Amino acid sequence: MWVLDQQVLPGYAVHHQSGEQLDDETIARIRAAGLWGQGFATTEYLAASVLDWAWHTINADTVIDDPVAFEQQVLADAGFDAEMIPPRYRTGYFQHIFANGYSAGYYSYIWSEVLDADTVQWFEENGGLMRENGNRFREELLSRGNTRDPLESYELFRGRTARVEPLLRRRGLVNAE
Repeated sequence: MWVLDQQVLPGYAVHHQSGEQLDDETIARIRAAGLWGQGFATTEYLAASVLDWAWHTINADTVIDDPVAFEQQVLADAGFDAEMIPPRYRTGYFQHIFANGYSAGYYSYIWSEVLDADTVQWFEENGGLMRENGNRFREELLSRGNTRDPLESYELFRGRTARVEPLLRRRGLVNAE
């Protein structure tokens, strides 16, 4: 989350012999390259999340005779065009749906990215990477463990609920303000 931060880069992005820092043009190219394909990647990921959630929110007595048709309908109802951008994982081989203890939790990966990007924005809004901000982050979030609901800790740290816009900006899917 901090790898390309202007305060962090000079500490590691240097030539191994000369010590010369990475130039601004190269940094800009690295940032631009990180945005390539984000629309596709985000869409395929979200489609898989919606599919995972759909399988786990049907009634226990519901019979699905045609899993492929179910999948297609779920994706269409959510606004996805599976022909244009198929989900990252499909019902027939999506182990998160039915195995390994991930049931109905695939969305949590992108939710953690929402929290991460919103946290970075908080740091930016409050002076950047400074000890006071780090202490607040540690005290309200990192050190809490299971002493209170994690979302409550996040909201106390952030001063509000999480917003998706910082992640969309990070991924180049909306313009920076």
